[in-house]
Amino acid sequence: MRDEIFNQLKRFIIEQNGFDDEEITTNSRIEEDLGLYGDEATDFLISYGKAFKVDLTKFMKADYFSAEGDFILPAIIRFLTNSKKLARKALTVGHLEKAIVKGRLDEEVINNTSR
Repeated sequence: MRDEIFNQLKRFIIEQNGFDDEEITTNSRIEEDLGLYGDEATDFLISYGKAFKVDLTKFMKADYFSAEGDFILPAIIRFLTNSKKLARKALTVGHLEKAIVKGRLDEEVINNTSR
């Protein structure tokens, strides 16, 4: 059952974003590895929620995804002010898989270590 869900999710990600099959594992991070952030991440999550009937109402997108826009200027400002980049939590394909099983994507589902 889990393999079937993962394979459906993998096909969905490939169809939505045109990634290569080999690039996607349960450990693939949505922003860092697959390059989805900002509006693109929002659109992806909305499509994902509809396709797999996953409730996203309690998912805090800003904790996991960078906003759209210029990355160079903020990097220069951080360098000049010696401040650190805001750390984002990692959302993985495995988290999305668990959310399909639970029917919701939220901190409880993401932080649950059981598969």
